[in-house]
Amino acid sequence: MKISMLIMVIATVVYATLNVTASANTPQQRAYIPNQEKVGEARYKVLFWKVFDATLYAPDGTYNRDEPFVLALSYLRKIRGEQIVERSISEIAQQGKASTDELAQWRDQLLDIIPDVDKSSTISGVRTAQGTTEFFLNGSPIGTVSDVRFTPLFFDIWLGEGSANAKFRKDLLEG
Repeated sequence: MKISMLIMVIATVVYATLNVTASANTPQQRAYIPNQEKVGEARYKVLFWKVFDATLYAPDGTYNRDEPFVLALSYLRKIRGEQIVERSISEIAQQGKASTDELAQWRDQLLDIIPDVDKSSTISGVRTAQGTTEFFLNGSPIGTVSDVRFTPLFFDIWLGEGSANAKFRKDLLEG
Protein backbone atom coordinates (compact mmCIF):
# COMPACT_ATOMS: atom_id res chain seq x y z
CA MET A 1 0.00 0.00 0.00
CA LYS A 2 2.80 2.43 0.85
CA ILE A 3 4.60 1.67 -2.44
CA SER A 4 1.49 2.37 -4.52
CA MET A 5 0.97 5.65 -2.64
CA LEU A 6 4.61 6.61 -3.30
CA ILE A 7 4.20 5.79 -7.01
CA MET A 8 1.06 7.95 -7.17
CA VAL A 9 2.88 10.87 -5.52
CA ILE A 10 5.86 10.53 -7.91
CA ALA A 11 3.53 10.29 -10.93
CA THR A 12 1.66 13.40 -9.79
CA VAL A 13 4.88 15.37 -9.34
CA VAL A 14 6.20 14.25 -12.76
CA TYR A 15 2.90 15.13 -14.45
CA ALA A 16 2.77 18.54 -12.78
CA THR A 17 6.38 19.26 -13.72
CA LEU A 18 5.80 18.31 -17.36
CA ASN A 19 2.59 20.32 -17.46
CA VAL A 20 4.31 23.45 -16.09
CA THR A 21 7.16 23.07 -18.56
CA ALA A 22 4.80 22.68 -21.53
CA SER A 23 2.94 25.88 -20.70
CA ALA A 24 5.64 27.94 -19.03
CA ASN A 25 4.10 31.29 -19.96
CA THR A 26 2.39 33.53 -17.45
CA PRO A 27 -1.34 34.22 -17.21
CA GLN A 28 -0.76 37.61 -18.90
CA GLN A 29 0.86 35.89 -21.88
CA ARG A 30 -1.83 33.20 -21.99
CA ALA A 31 -4.45 35.98 -22.13
CA TYR A 32 -3.14 36.82 -25.61
CA ILE A 33 -3.37 33.16 -26.66
CA PRO A 34 -5.97 31.32 -24.56
CA ASN A 35 -5.50 27.87 -26.14
CA GLN A 36 -1.75 28.06 -26.47
CA GLU A 37 0.28 24.93 -26.98
CA LYS A 38 3.92 24.45 -27.80
CA VAL A 39 4.65 24.43 -31.53
CA GLY A 40 8.35 23.64 -31.25
CA GLU A 41 11.62 24.38 -29.52
CA ALA A 42 15.22 24.86 -30.55
CA ARG A 43 18.62 25.72 -29.11
CA TYR A 44 20.46 28.67 -30.63
CA LYS A 45 24.24 28.37 -30.69
CA VAL A 46 27.03 30.51 -32.09
CA LEU A 47 29.96 28.25 -32.93
CA PHE A 48 30.13 26.10 -29.78
CA TRP A 49 28.53 28.63 -27.40
CA LYS A 50 24.97 27.95 -26.31
CA VAL A 51 23.11 31.28 -26.37
CA PHE A 52 19.44 30.49 -25.65
CA ASP A 53 16.70 27.91 -25.85
CA ALA A 54 13.66 29.08 -27.78
CA THR A 55 10.09 27.85 -27.50
CA LEU A 56 7.27 28.85 -29.82
CA TYR A 57 3.67 28.77 -28.55
CA ALA A 58 0.55 29.31 -30.67
CA PRO A 59 -3.20 28.62 -30.49
CA ASP A 60 -3.72 24.86 -30.47
CA GLY A 61 -0.03 24.48 -31.39
CA THR A 62 -0.57 25.87 -34.91
CA TYR A 63 1.69 28.78 -35.89
CA ASN A 64 0.39 31.51 -38.20
CA ARG A 65 2.58 34.61 -38.52
CA ASP A 66 -0.55 36.78 -38.86
CA GLU A 67 -2.16 35.55 -35.63
CA PRO A 68 -1.08 35.86 -31.98
CA PHE A 69 1.84 33.70 -30.78
CA VAL A 70 4.59 33.73 -28.16
CA LEU A 71 8.30 33.21 -28.78
CA ALA A 72 10.16 32.66 -25.49
CA LEU A 73 13.96 32.88 -25.39
CA SER A 74 15.53 31.36 -22.26
CA TYR A 75 19.10 32.59 -22.10
CA LEU A 76 21.97 30.25 -21.28
CA ARG A 77 24.63 32.89 -20.69
CA LYS A 78 25.09 36.45 -19.54
CA ILE A 79 24.54 38.99 -22.34
CA ARG A 80 24.14 42.77 -22.20
CA GLY A 81 20.78 44.08 -23.36
CA GLU A 82 22.53 46.46 -25.74
CA GLN A 83 24.17 43.50 -27.50
CA ILE A 84 20.79 41.79 -27.92
CA VAL A 85 19.29 44.96 -29.36
CA GLU A 86 22.18 45.62 -31.76
CA ARG A 87 22.06 42.04 -33.04
CA SER A 88 18.27 42.21 -33.46
CA ILE A 89 18.41 45.49 -35.39
CA SER A 90 21.25 44.15 -37.55
CA GLU A 91 19.18 41.04 -38.39
CA ILE A 92 16.14 43.19 -39.25
CA ALA A 93 18.30 45.47 -41.42
CA GLN A 94 19.63 42.47 -43.35
CA GLN A 95 16.07 41.66 -44.41
CA GLY A 96 16.12 44.89 -46.45
CA LYS A 97 12.51 45.80 -45.67
CA ALA A 98 12.96 48.64 -43.14
CA SER A 99 14.11 52.22 -43.61
CA THR A 100 17.05 53.71 -41.75
CA ASP A 101 14.63 55.87 -39.77
CA GLU A 102 12.53 52.86 -38.74
CA LEU A 103 15.61 50.92 -37.66
CA ALA A 104 16.81 53.85 -35.55
CA GLN A 105 13.39 54.28 -33.93
CA TRP A 106 13.08 50.56 -33.15
CA ARG A 107 16.65 50.45 -31.81
CA ASP A 108 15.84 53.27 -29.38
CA GLN A 109 12.61 51.57 -28.26
CA LEU A 110 14.33 48.21 -27.75
CA LEU A 111 17.17 49.79 -25.78
CA ASP A 112 14.51 51.03 -23.33
CA ILE A 113 12.90 47.56 -23.16
CA ILE A 114 15.52 44.81 -23.38
CA PRO A 115 17.52 44.28 -20.16
CA ASP A 116 20.81 42.54 -19.53
CA VAL A 117 20.20 38.79 -19.22
CA ASP A 118 21.81 35.80 -17.54
CA LYS A 119 21.14 32.08 -17.16
CA SER A 120 17.94 32.75 -15.22
CA SER A 121 16.41 35.13 -17.79
CA THR A 122 13.61 34.42 -20.23
CA ILE A 123 12.49 37.15 -22.59
CA SER A 124 9.22 36.42 -24.32
CA GLY A 125 7.87 38.31 -27.30
CA VAL A 126 4.13 38.16 -27.90
CA ARG A 127 2.67 38.91 -31.32
CA THR A 128 -0.67 40.38 -30.32
CA ALA A 129 -3.96 40.23 -32.23
CA GLN A 130 -3.40 43.89 -33.12
CA GLY A 131 -0.02 43.06 -34.68
CA THR A 132 2.04 44.79 -32.00
CA THR A 133 4.81 43.19 -29.92
CA GLU A 134 4.61 42.88 -26.13
CA PHE A 135 7.79 41.90 -24.27
CA PHE A 136 8.03 40.04 -20.95
CA LEU A 137 11.00 39.26 -18.70
CA ASN A 138 10.47 36.12 -16.65
CA GLY A 139 6.72 36.60 -17.08
CA SER A 140 6.55 40.28 -16.13
CA PRO A 141 5.73 42.91 -18.77
CA ILE A 142 8.73 45.05 -19.73
CA GLY A 143 7.56 46.98 -22.78
CA THR A 144 5.71 47.26 -26.06
CA VAL A 145 6.62 48.14 -29.61
CA SER A 146 3.35 49.39 -31.10
CA ASP A 147 4.57 49.76 -34.68
CA VAL A 148 2.91 46.95 -36.64
CA ARG A 149 5.72 47.13 -39.25
CA PHE A 150 8.20 46.06 -36.56
CA THR A 151 6.43 42.86 -35.49
CA PRO A 152 6.79 40.62 -38.58
CA LEU A 153 10.34 41.83 -39.24
CA PHE A 154 11.39 41.19 -35.65
CA PHE A 155 9.95 37.68 -35.46
CA ASP A 156 11.24 36.85 -38.96
CA ILE A 157 14.73 36.90 -37.43
CA TRP A 158 13.90 33.39 -36.15
CA LEU A 159 10.68 32.38 -37.90
CA GLY A 160 10.95 33.90 -41.39
CA GLU A 161 11.82 32.00 -44.54
CA GLY A 162 15.01 34.04 -44.83
CA SER A 163 16.15 33.19 -41.29
CA ALA A 164 19.92 32.80 -40.99
CA ASN A 165 19.53 29.43 -39.26
CA ALA A 166 17.24 27.12 -41.25
CA LYS A 167 17.51 24.17 -38.83
CA PHE A 168 16.67 26.38 -35.85
CA ARG A 169 13.62 27.74 -37.71
CA LYS A 170 12.51 24.26 -38.72
CA ASP A 171 12.78 22.96 -35.15
CA LEU A 172 10.64 25.87 -33.90
CA LEU A 173 7.99 25.52 -36.60
CA GLU A 174 7.82 21.73 -36.83
CA GLY A 175 8.42 20.71 -33.25
